[in-house]
Amino acid sequence: MCAENNPPSDQEPPQVPPTGTLLVDAGRSDRVGEFRGVAGPRWSLRPVCGGAEWEAEPASLRAPSPMERLRAEVVRCNARSEGRIL
Repeated sequence: MCAENNPPSDQEPPQVPPTGTLLVDAGRSDRVGEFRGVAGPRWSLRPVCGGAEWEAEPASLRAPSPMERLRAEVVRCNARSEGRIL
């Protein structure tokens, strides 16, 4: 096997999470969103209380802290109780 056929890779590509997984987008002021799918090299996220999806670079995404997760769940519950999402 020749080294020319195997380009060097500093990082492995991130594992695609299951749909609905909460992620924090560091590229958008730590905005929390639900993973919706892959759009080419970028990932699609949606606000936890509904709304327009946005695309993010996988490298700028991370798992939420316990406090960020709790805040996102409270936002979702409040929106659901007000009838903004089902």
